[in-house]
Amino acid sequence: MRYSREHKQETHDRIVKKASVRLREKGAHGIGVADLMKEAGLTHGGFYAHFDSREALVIEAFDYAMNRSMEHWRKQSDQVAPEKQLAQIVETYLSALHRDNPGHGCSIPALGAEIARESPKTRKAFAGKLDEMVEMMTNFIPNVPRKAARKQAIATLATMAGTMLLARIAGSSELSDEVLKAGKDSALEGAKREPKAAAAKKAKQN
Repeated sequence: MRYSREHKQETHDRIVKKASVRLREKGAHGIGVADLMKEAGLTHGGFYAHFDSREALVIEAFDYAMNRSMEHWRKQSDQVAPEKQLAQIVETYLSALHRDNPGHGCSIPALGAEIARESPKTRKAFAGKLDEMVEMMTNFIPNVPRKAARKQAIATLATMAGTMLLARIAGSSELSDEVLKAGKDSALEGAKREPKAAAAKKAKQN
C-alpha cells in the first residue's frame, strides 16, 4: 500500500516528536531505534524510509526540542514588559517543574554532555541551535549594547543550564531545591546588574 506524501511527512514528524522526548529522558544512547519506532506505532524496518541514519534522527529530534524551548520562551516573554523578559525566562526555567520533567524541557542540560562526544556533524547542529538560543536571549536584554547583551545572555544561559544539570543530579531533594534557588538568584542578579551598568554609563555620557 502506497501512502501519500502528506501521510509520510506526518509519520516522520511523529517519530521526531516521540524521539525528542525519549532522548531527553533517557539520553542519546539510552533508547534504540526499535524502541523509538515502536513508540511511534511503526516497525523497525520502516526506519530507513524516513531517516538515513540514527544520527539523522538524533539531529532532527534535537532540533525539534530546541525549537520547542525557544517557542516556550517566546510565549513566556510576551507576558511581560521588555525589561522583565529575561527574568521571566530564568524563573520558569529554574523551576521544580522543569527539573522533574526532562523529557519536555531544555535539551542542553538533558543532552549537552553526550552531544559534546558525538560526531562533528551532530555537534555542529547542536552548536547552531545553541547560537540561535543565545541570540534569542540577547533580544531579551534591552537598553544594552548588543555585544554586552550577548555576553550577558551567554553567561545567563550557562548558569541556567548548569544549575538545572546539578539540580537533576541531586534529585528531588533539599539539596536540589537549594541548587535551584542559588542558580536562580545568581542568574537574576546578573540580569539586573547589566541594565543598571548600561544606565549608569548612559547617564555619565550625558
